[in-house]
Amino acid sequence: MLPFVILVVFLVGVSTILWSSIGLIRVIASWTNRPSDRDVLPRHPATHDVAVIIAAHNEEMVISGTLRSLEKLIPATNIFVVSDGSADRTVQIARAEGVNVLDLHPNRGKAGAIVEVLDYYDIPSRYEVVLLLDADTQLNPDYFETGLPMFSDDDVVAVAGRASTLPKPKPTALAGRLLIAYRNRVYIAMQYLFKFGQAAKYVNVVAIVPGFASMYRSRILSSIDIDAPDLKIEDYNMTFEVHAKKLGRIAFHPHAAIALTQDPDRFDDYVAQVERWNLGFWQTVIRHRFRFSKFWLALSLFIVELLISSALLILLVPALAVSLMATVIVGLGLDDSGTALIVMDLLPPMLLILGIFIPDYALSILGAIIARKPQYLLMGFVFPALRVVDAFLCVRGLIGALMLPASHGAWKSPPRRGLEIEAMEQPRALESSVSAGSR
Repeated sequence: MLPFVILVVFLVGVSTILWSSIGLIRVIASWTNRPSDRDVLPRHPATHDVAVIIAAHNEEMVISGTLRSLEKLIPATNIFVVSDGSADRTVQIARAEGVNVLDLHPNRGKAGAIVEVLDYYDIPSRYEVVLLLDADTQLNPDYFETGLPMFSDDDVVAVAGRASTLPKPKPTALAGRLLIAYRNRVYIAMQYLFKFGQAAKYVNVVAIVPGFASMYRSRILSSIDIDAPDLKIEDYNMTFEVHAKKLGRIAFHPHAAIALTQDPDRFDDYVAQVERWNLGFWQTVIRHRFRFSKFWLALSLFIVELLISSALLILLVPALAVSLMATVIVGLGLDDSGTALIVMDLLPPMLLILGIFIPDYALSILGAIIARKPQYLLMGFVFPALRVVDAFLCVRGLIGALMLPASHGAWKSPPRRGLEIEAMEQPRALESSVSAGSR
């Protein structure tokens, strides 16, 4: 029993328990501190105070759907599309939608394109808030209604968008549906079990403000090295800069600032995207290096547990194979030397299977409840295999960051599926108050 408990603890991690507990405290606190109708809520930015920046590279398949969805929530004059060396119809489509368009040639990479459009239109001096949006992302109808109130606290300098996967268009292949369901389960687990607790007011150790749909106060952007050299992606670095330079607090609530993104539905595209994210994460960690701070202590604990769990998941595959082989040998009466019995004692097959499956399936149950998708309960039997893939890509990303030449932010988007505007989630009211949402 003890080896099973140890295995589960290593795979689940102390961080999960810690941040989930703090998240639960936030929920309880929001129940006891609901504002009354007579309370005067603090002033916060309105939609006309927001500039939306969309950096795009060959996004003709999705840019029209994204812009039409966005224009239902914010004026076209507040939207700035920067086409970074696109060779397709991205520029023509964006201009036809009536938004501001900057056509860059040659391309600078996503981070470089963001810097160019900020400077070209002098956006920080004209708008209080900047929303960075991917070309394949659609905002929930209540994105601004729930996200902007978190800026009522002057200490909040960024609101991390809550990611959810676009339900349509649905992949036709079962493998594609499994990949997208797994990705959504990852979103749910990381955002409910980690990020919500990390964003507590007196904690403030959120490690990623995702660049797909998040908001920053314009006044801090000049202090952030957005286009830092030798990084594969920019959003980890921007988040680390907020902490390193003590620019303010990052707010997050799982029922606020929700946006839907188009996730890969092919295995090779999935691997390429996760590998890119991992490489960008490790490059950012190496660039900033450890310093004694609350953020780095929390991040270091996460990194240690991430590497341990990744190593365990990778090693458990051959360990399980050896254990099952030993079980078969003993069952057939072929273990004359007793070696197979020793292997079974050291690597009990049921311990290995249950030690992986039980904590992982608990995440599938959580995902099925929150996403209201009971099919996750069936798909959950396959998800452990994808966790092993993720573990391998995590380790490979670390090796790449340490051994490979410096990277650059060149565009490499997966093939897109045409967006359907009606695929949006229904609006959901922010469960807790404005004050609780930023607590």
